[in-house]
Amino acid sequence: MRRRSVLTMAAGLAAASMAPVPVAAQGRPTGARARVRLPVPSGPHEIGTVPLHLVDRSRPDPWAGPPAYRELMVSVWYPAVRTGGHQIAPHMEPGAAERFGAVTRHRIPPGTVDWAATRTHARQGAPADPRGGRRPVVLYSPGAGDPRTWGTVLVEELASRGYVVVTIDHTYESPGVQFPDGSVRNNDRLFEEIAQAEQNGTFPALLRKVLGARIGDTRFVLDRLPTLPHGLSGVVDLDRIGMFGQSGGGFTAAQGMYEDRRIRAGIDLDGTLEFNREPDGTNLSPVAVHGLRRPFMLMGRQGSDHTTEPSWKAFWSHSTGWRRDLTLRGSKHQTYTDLAAIMPRTGLPRNVVEDAIGTTDPARAVAAQRAYVTSFFDRWLRHRDDHLLDGPSPRYPELAFVD
Repeated sequence: MRRRSVLTMAAGLAAASMAPVPVAAQGRPTGARARVRLPVPSGPHEIGTVPLHLVDRSRPDPWAGPPAYRELMVSVWYPAVRTGGHQIAPHMEPGAAERFGAVTRHRIPPGTVDWAATRTHARQGAPADPRGGRRPVVLYSPGAGDPRTWGTVLVEELASRGYVVVTIDHTYESPGVQFPDGSVRNNDRLFEEIAQAEQNGTFPALLRKVLGARIGDTRFVLDRLPTLPHGLSGVVDLDRIGMFGQSGGGFTAAQGMYEDRRIRAGIDLDGTLEFNREPDGTNLSPVAVHGLRRPFMLMGRQGSDHTTEPSWKAFWSHSTGWRRDLTLRGSKHQTYTDLAAIMPRTGLPRNVVEDAIGTTDPARAVAAQRAYVTSFFDRWLRHRDDHLLDGPSPRYPELAFVD
């Protein structure tokens, strides 16, 4: 019997809205909150980052409604020079961190991690390095109910290897988006609509609205790439754009490619391609029904691939472009986020950690994801083929190729 999957946008939103779990049930450690430093990226470049506030005056906000225009916060990550004197960027801004840590998320109870003190390896506002000429651009979309910072481990790796990466917060869906004036937009309005959809039996329509807002955000960010400030517009190559994301972000990458040809290559990290609470092959998205003609890679958790996940099966059979389907052995849905690096440093019991990110060694999981995501974009955006995607590699036995 086919193993049922829970990698839907609905599942991600439900998980993000969970009420706090009793401390005893989680095994929360006592003492000071953990301060986490993410794994060091392996590329040769130092990294800079800048947050940007973008306002789309052509589009009313789908959650706030008129007269409000759609406002986004994005971050740009890039190879940098003269980084001395520039502060190390936080993982999350203070207001967003406070909101993120207010309830139990991904099995981590409130007070376990000092989210505001967690640091990246990027320098805030450092000058972009012009010596590499124009660089390929990769967009990142997070999972449903997660912030744009939840894929920083992979984002920093790409930036350290010469990419400009733009991470997108989907306002009113992300748990907390902090704007330059210090205000924080939460996702309460979205969860009001979730409650109504549950009552009315209209979840597919709500998930279409969620994806529609995400696609609108993606296309608006693509439109703004030629006018990026801080000298960044001079180092981006608009003819070499890719996109990836986890869960609902992977769905966004696939559907974004289907709707906008500016995206030349994409990766879906464990995200379904249909509008259901549980994938069953109904309410398929257009990209699942029609497939893609451009390069795309699926990376799934243990037990979920194009032979078991109905929307992936449809996508696989209808796609005529280059494609790969990889499984990270022993992984779970959140292994494809920063949780793989953070969870082992929380001090939580081993069973709680494994319930969240699986049994694969976390450091190996991070290394494998970095290697294969970089290899994919190198191959299709830089014409550099290390042949890692040709078949199973003894360097990464954690990755299985699914034919």
